[in-house]
Amino acid sequence: MSSPTEPTKSHEDLKFIRDISEILERSLDVREIVNPIMDTMTSHLGMKHATITLLNRKTNDILIDASHGLTPQQAQRGRYKLGEGVTGQVIETGDPIVVEKTGDSPLFLNRTQRMSSHESSFICVPIKTGKTVVGALSADRPYEPGNDLERSQYLMELVASLLAQSVRLRRSAQERGEQLESENERLRAELKNRFRPSNIIGNSHEMRNVYDQIAQVSKSQTSVLIEGETGTGKELVAHAIHFNSARADKPFIKAHCAALPENLIESELFGHVKGSFTGATGDRKGRFQMADGGTLFLDEIGEIPPSIQIKLLRVLQEREFEPVGSTKTVKVNVRVIAATNRNLQDMVNDGTFREDLFYRLNVFPIWVPPLRKRKSDILQLADFFLERYSKENDKNVRRLSSPVIDMLYSYHWPGNVRELENIMERGVVVAEGDALHPHHLPPTLQTADQVGMPKDGTLKEQVESYERDLITDALKSSRGNMAAAARELKTTQRIFGYKVHKYSINPKQYAG
Repeated sequence: MSSPTEPTKSHEDLKFIRDISEILERSLDVREIVNPIMDTMTSHLGMKHATITLLNRKTNDILIDASHGLTPQQAQRGRYKLGEGVTGQVIETGDPIVVEKTGDSPLFLNRTQRMSSHESSFICVPIKTGKTVVGALSADRPYEPGNDLERSQYLMELVASLLAQSVRLRRSAQERGEQLESENERLRAELKNRFRPSNIIGNSHEMRNVYDQIAQVSKSQTSVLIEGETGTGKELVAHAIHFNSARADKPFIKAHCAALPENLIESELFGHVKGSFTGATGDRKGRFQMADGGTLFLDEIGEIPPSIQIKLLRVLQEREFEPVGSTKTVKVNVRVIAATNRNLQDMVNDGTFREDLFYRLNVFPIWVPPLRKRKSDILQLADFFLERYSKENDKNVRRLSSPVIDMLYSYHWPGNVRELENIMERGVVVAEGDALHPHHLPPTLQTADQVGMPKDGTLKEQVESYERDLITDALKSSRGNMAAAARELKTTQRIFGYKVHKYSINPKQYAG
């Protein structure tokens, strides 16, 4: 049909356009205004069903984004390709189409199956932003000879032009959502690949036992307690369990219990409501709510204060809790994986850790061996870190010299894999050629002869040297935390601080 000539704008038509304009002023979200607009079109133009369809620029699919008078099932069936049916041709050509009698037009496909035996007239007009067609506005009305379809088309074109900005914003939001979903899927796949057990470095007998345990427990919903010294890779094991479980697509939330202040740990784990304490300016979700449906990793669980242990036990047993300052019970579906470098059984015996909480956490224990117990993995780990940090620092360090390999095997690794990683990173940074040599490694890695340890010195000199090594190793294990290092050596913080000062040891160099 040729383009209609503009009809005389009656008072009713002006009122119709004014009503549409007022509706559009309420919101720019097309989903919020579609029903009021369609109601106005129905009452003014006698339309029965109406739809707004959007073009997906990536797939060229045309889908119904908003509708009036259709069931969700009918709207779901309204899918077209460019050039397909009336809607597909309107969006492809940018020209409106009026079908006077749908039963006489092979172009009208009735995809939504909203029309049965009753004949209808169908009008479809493009929605454009500039010269670009982004979608279409369509409507039908019962067929009656002599219907003024040109006037209806003209008014629908006016509505489509007024809708254009809302539709453009809606399509942009859809495309951003699709991009985010695609990026999320890519990241999830990357995380699954990164944290699968085969990507945990090591082929020793001890690590193969760990891999077997990960495979056994991943598919279950059981709580897991990962035990091992600091720096052995307990968090990596927790990641591997999560990303090989049925919860892999859900959140993996971490909480480092030793790093959370005691006065805030309850709020951090369980959340709080506005006004529950000084500084609580609004409601805040805790880690348990953030992890709902997924996994919560509680690192250094042995540092949880007794006052919080009972609330943690309730969450594990009942799957519910109350946020700080609230009487409303929150239910969660969370799998808990805990980790510790302390002996929880000893803490139970000392009365510093609840026995019932220990048994609830210790359903499936996994022990991650220290590096000194899996020395056959040292060279493989060192090569892995050497390659990684050479790439990151744009260096060409490709191999370890024989003396370096001997030093790595003879060292006792109090800081475990984390210490080895840090040493390899430092070595790559200071190396100038294609190999690491002994002088590229820190003094703590040298043998007794190399560092000048008084092997034949006086008793006092040898005792002081041994004491210095013990303090240094404890600081490495605690990442520079003097209080934790003092507890490890079963001494007071005052005595430990005195020894640190005496031997001019800088705890900060072991932090991180």
